[in-house]
Amino acid sequence: MVWRPNVTVAAVVEKNGKFLMVEESSQGSIVLNQPAGHLEADESLLDAVVRETLEETGWCFRPDALVGIYRWVRPRRNITFLRFAFSGELTGQESDGPLDDAILGTRFMDTDELKTTREQHRSPQVLACLEDYLAGQRIPLSCLRDFP
Repeated sequence: MVWRPNVTVAAVVEKNGKFLMVEESSQGSIVLNQPAGHLEADESLLDAVVRETLEETGWCFRPDALVGIYRWVRPRRNITFLRFAFSGELTGQESDGPLDDAILGTRFMDTDELKTTREQHRSPQVLACLEDYLAGQRIPLSCLRDFP
């Protein structure tokens, strides 16, 4: 068997001092996460984070920086996730209709709420992305290069 990490993207979106989060069903639990999901074949990382944000929240997202790259191995399942987290802004709401099946809803949460609900986070990557964003970590998008 060949080992391959699951490549994911996430959007760190701050609006009026609060962060856009999704409540989703995962393995029988309700968890909190940034808008996030898997990179699809023939898709750039930027295209993936724009698509996932729209699918999970109904909001259009414009990334402006890479916040960080995070590796996490899910305990007991031995699955590796490699997350690329992007900061950016919402440019409008395209849909208020149905979201991805696992998404129960969206909400904006402040830093204190996010820290006190860490037990509900889908992974430790959620808080790590937030902390790096709050620390001002921004990597220019020009560091990303796609080749056909």
